[in-house]
Amino acid sequence: MNVDAALAPRRAAGALFSYGFRPFFLSAALWAVVTVVAWSGVMAGHWALPPGVDPFAWHVREMIFGYTGAVLAGFLLTAVPSWTDRAPVAGWPLAGLWVLWVLGRVAGLMPAMLGDLTVAVVDCVFLIALAAVAWREVAAAGNRRNLPICALITLFAMANAIAHVERLAIGIGDLGPRLGIAVLALLIALIGGRIVPNFTRNVLTRRGSQNLPAAFGRFDAVTLGVTVVALALWVVRPDGAVTGATLVLAGVANAARLARWRGVRVVAAPLLIVLHIGFLWLAVGLALMGLARLVPGGLPLNTLHALTAGAIGTMTLAVMTRACLGHTGRPLVAGPGTTLIYGLVIVGAALRVAAPLLPVGYATALALASAVWAGAFVAFVLVYGPMLFRGRVDAAAGP
Repeated sequence: MNVDAALAPRRAAGALFSYGFRPFFLSAALWAVVTVVAWSGVMAGHWALPPGVDPFAWHVREMIFGYTGAVLAGFLLTAVPSWTDRAPVAGWPLAGLWVLWVLGRVAGLMPAMLGDLTVAVVDCVFLIALAAVAWREVAAAGNRRNLPICALITLFAMANAIAHVERLAIGIGDLGPRLGIAVLALLIALIGGRIVPNFTRNVLTRRGSQNLPAAFGRFDAVTLGVTVVALALWVVRPDGAVTGATLVLAGVANAARLARWRGVRVVAAPLLIVLHIGFLWLAVGLALMGLARLVPGGLPLNTLHALTAGAIGTMTLAVMTRACLGHTGRPLVAGPGTTLIYGLVIVGAALRVAAPLLPVGYATALALASAVWAGAFVAFVLVYGPMLFRGRVDAAAGP
């Protein structure tokens, strides 16, 4: 008997649940493909979702709270040990959190069997547990700097609960999803505002450049404040001139903030420039959503998807790929597969936003945009999936 072959499944399982990014990033990518393909097929009339599942509500919930919930879990459970200098959540506790996420996805497809209330409870447990873990780890380390992130994760869990309450009470509602998207946009503004200039500064410093990204200052703080106000207005009063003007102001301010981070100097570094592009999508998305409320009749664009497919899609994949490389002991270099991932998600998002303007039927445009965007996640699974089942290539460095 080949002992190595017999132990291989155990080793793979051990590696998979050794760090939060491994099971959650892989699951997030797979679920993004499933959700987009299922939604596209329903829209095209090729198949139907299980009985009792509202296709639109399911698509919205699973992309916002299912896919992005998994990405947040992978990011937090990997970043928190660095923030707190505490051991990572691993092994059975990590597997338990992952099972909670899986149960939420399965329950969402079985309302006819379980009932809407049971579906809501099962789905809400995961994000509540994730928020509790984040608070516990950050508070135990006395790491006050990251308490706002814990608060936003809690607000995200509340948004998911609100979405379910709306559905139970009135059949459907969009306050919960709007709040969820707003929280994700704020996380990009906050966390992206840390990592994009810091990673760029590190690379430019190694090159000996003196033209470095601007340090966080008053302008950044004011921009974050304006962004909070704009998104809060959009959540509670999605339409109106005041909301539109504030969203445009937030978009312009974030674009100006991004311009101070010297992105043009790292265009040739895909792992870096994709972070700048992801943040640019945030600025563009906010501005387009604002203009749509100021222009009579709105803009002939899917403006919200500049935030969702564009900013959230691009930034999450940028973080997922970088974390996978760094935490599996591989060089922080984007190979052809990684570059393809970035190209597909950016082009797919652009097609989704511009779908009403494309010289093909709208249904064809949506199918094309969905295929290209989902293709980025297929590529992620193919390129990064194998390494997530294996230990670090520099095994001496730990899991």
